[in-house]
Amino acid sequence: MARDVRQVVAGLLTGSMLMMLCNMVKRDHFDPLVVENLSVQYDVIKVSKQSLIKLSDTSRGSLLMENHSLKPCWRKPLTINEEQSKGYIFFTLTESFEDHVSQIADAVVVARYLGATLVLPEIRGTKTGHKRQFGDIYDIKRFMTSLDGIVQIVRDPPTESSKVNITNIKVPSMVTKDFIASKIQPIFKAKRNLFLSTEFQSSNLAKAKEIDQNIKMDPFACLAIFGSLELQQELNQLVSTMVGTLRSLSYKTNGQFVAVDLKVEALGSMCKGNVIKTKQCYNAKEIGEFLKKIGFQRHTTIYLTQNGWHSSIDALREIFPNTFTKDAIIPAYEKAKYQITKSPEFEKVIDFQICTQADVFVPTISNLFYTNVVAKRIASGKTEVLVPTQKVSTSSVAMEYVSPYISKKSHWAYSCLC
Repeated sequence: MARDVRQVVAGLLTGSMLMMLCNMVKRDHFDPLVVENLSVQYDVIKVSKQSLIKLSDTSRGSLLMENHSLKPCWRKPLTINEEQSKGYIFFTLTESFEDHVSQIADAVVVARYLGATLVLPEIRGTKTGHKRQFGDIYDIKRFMTSLDGIVQIVRDPPTESSKVNITNIKVPSMVTKDFIASKIQPIFKAKRNLFLSTEFQSSNLAKAKEIDQNIKMDPFACLAIFGSLELQQELNQLVSTMVGTLRSLSYKTNGQFVAVDLKVEALGSMCKGNVIKTKQCYNAKEIGEFLKKIGFQRHTTIYLTQNGWHSSIDALREIFPNTFTKDAIIPAYEKAKYQITKSPEFEKVIDFQICTQADVFVPTISNLFYTNVVAKRIASGKTEVLVPTQKVSTSSVAMEYVSPYISKKSHWAYSCLC
């Protein structure tokens, strides 16, 4: 009989604990910064395009945009380029992941029109003298297969080509066939082996817009950008896991989340001297107020590209409590494996990919990261890119803040995709 009483008491206690746990879930009594052990079930989430903004409030507007994945405007040549290589093109990728799109496109275009062999690049590390292999970040097989018949690619050139007669040459970002013919080809004929360095466009917003509107992409550059670059398998899986965690945290918005490119250090160095009427940078508090103004709900999940936490981000988290950085959502074993805190190049890969896959992307600075994230989003049909207005505005209609890259179709990606 005593045993029966103990069993009854144990049953009551267990029931009470379950009720308390349910109440905690209902009241959101989970610290939004501790999510490592969260069970990821994003594959069963059905995403609704109307869940991030209160559509019942017609003054707030909505992001009811027609999103369709675009198809390539280019076609791979039917005739395969089997000419004997006339020389080699060398280049090194920078430590900034967003630069790679331009660098690889330029190298492929130059090698194609010169009839040269492209040497697989190394990736410069953030520390002097430190380098990574191309395969540490990218899928080498995919890269070489996708460009088969377009350019010859080798992992390592013949020894004699790697030691002598290599000429350094600078090329403008998005280099053209005419520039190659007039400026590069004469040097290549004389030297045969070139080391390319890409000169990037101005990060100034006005100049960047003017340049982007005038760019008509070379079809081989389009292929390099949208048809050849994929992350290596393990890194791609890590990004997928982190995106899945963000979607699981966004259970109140049907799995949708917002990615904001906000790095406190970058804001400090790039935004000094801006006048409010021509404002091009926005801090955490301003971003929070902006998202709230156009109707994003308090329980919206927000991903920040900031490395670690900074006290200035507290202002954003007061408005949107479910605000995270990568440190909070990356699995501990993966963080140790990739040495995330010691390897900024991997941090940039993760940021770029999450901003590309987020349901909504909000840039705080007009820079190459913003431009190239938008390129990838255009290709996948994720055109919800919101830019805080550069002019003083009281409008609370979300559609009025859609990036001009999208609303005016002024991005160079539209010359690649149909």
